[in-house]
Amino acid sequence: MQVVHHPLVSPAPGTQRELVSLHYGQPGGQKAYIQASLHGDELPGMLVAHHLRQQLDALEAAGQITGEVVLVPMANPIGLSQFLLHAHLGRFELMSGENFNRHYPDQIAAVAAAVEPQLGADPAANVALLRRALKAAVLASPVDTELQSQRRALMGLSCDADIVLDLHCDAQAVMHLYTETPCWPDCEPLARFLGSRLTLLAQDSGDSPFDEACSQVWWKWKAHFGDRFPIPQACLSVTVELRGACDVTHELAAADAMNIIDFLRWRGLIAGDKPALPAPQGDARPLAGSMPIKSPVAGVLTFLQPVGAEVKAGDVLAHVIDPITAQVTELTSPVDGLFFARDFLRFANAGMRVAKVAGKEALRTGKLLGA
Repeated sequence: MQVVHHPLVSPAPGTQRELVSLHYGQPGGQKAYIQASLHGDELPGMLVAHHLRQQLDALEAAGQITGEVVLVPMANPIGLSQFLLHAHLGRFELMSGENFNRHYPDQIAAVAAAVEPQLGADPAANVALLRRALKAAVLASPVDTELQSQRRALMGLSCDADIVLDLHCDAQAVMHLYTETPCWPDCEPLARFLGSRLTLLAQDSGDSPFDEACSQVWWKWKAHFGDRFPIPQACLSVTVELRGACDVTHELAAADAMNIIDFLRWRGLIAGDKPALPAPQGDARPLAGSMPIKSPVAGVLTFLQPVGAEVKAGDVLAHVIDPITAQVTELTSPVDGLFFARDFLRFANAGMRVAKVAGKEALRTGKLLGA
């Protein structure tokens, strides 16, 4: 295993942060890239990365890694260090207010123009050419700030990978995934191995989150070149929501790490007998069918349904109680669906999103991801 340090732009004299990446196997075959805790306060991914590291160390020692696996066990040193009055604030950079999982730069048009004279009829050759050009463009892109340099470093490590797994979590939730619609055929086996209850699909959900920045280059290049050159969907990129923020246990993390290893073995990056596909535990639904549940009033929040419940439109999911007037406001599901995530805060402000229900019909438009 090779350890590589990636210094970030220094935000102030005497201050220097860095990303650390762990490299297993050898370049030349399939490549998997796995990163943990891009939102610095979402910790289950870091524990999964700890268990992945142990397993990858053993597999490499046994000579069983046939592809290349890059693991970033902590993908956001900026967010990991942000605390205010003992509260960990790892979702947004305090300097800019920007979400660490948004606004990844787009090199699609520039790379397409640069490589077009060299593209041909061989899909594999086209993929290799586009990957080299994309990586070069990413690494050569100018940055001014620490956050921009962190984004560049993460994209430089991941943009040429066949498989990208971005390990996150929700507040309180079941295991679920986000991926782009063109990735679903390749993602479906991953959902089985992870026991995911739900995969939410969109094609360009808005604001360029990390997973989509890795995968959407391929379907956009395919659309750009049309029938002139064959361009396959060469990257499966998935946001893996490892249940809730407090689901940080060795039992869960070890099982999740083993499931990821089984998937990589199934894909051919690890030697050995190909594992059997597990039975599916859930299905795929449109991200535009994931309905946020908002509280119209402020008050004490108490849930009547657990995450993982199948609910009907009109079912009461929670009460918001005004402690002064004793008025109880019912929060109901707008659709039939899976009650897959809810907040861990128990005081709701007026207008606050407190939960999510995934229906089967696409009902929303515009930017589909929350802040």
